[in-house]
Amino acid sequence: MIMDYQKLDAALTMALNESPEGSLEIFIHTHTHLDAGATAVLKSLGINCVKANQEIFTATVSPDQISQLSAQPWVKFLRQSATLDVMRSPKLSLLSSHHNRFSTKLRRD
Repeated sequence: MIMDYQKLDAALTMALNESPEGSLEIFIHTHTHLDAGATAVLKSLGINCVKANQEIFTATVSPDQISQLSAQPWVKFLRQSATLDVMRSPKLSLLSSHHNRFSTKLRRD
């Protein structure tokens, strides 16, 4: 199946390129009203609580499953679910080190 990269965010595309074999946790953004076929696909991914008018789902899926989801007409887009690691975030760790220098300077004065 051919991946529809227009439905993938940049972070998910990069994650797929970096780890083409591993599973990824993603957000699945869908159209509001899902039919029985769409619900069956979501359930096959382990999403059992499909509620009326729900549009966003989370699943841990393989690259092949991402490709299959990207081809579904009821899928708007797919986004990588990522946890925020403050110490690994370049901007936040830079702010943290700047804050530490500022705090040290204040204590010396």
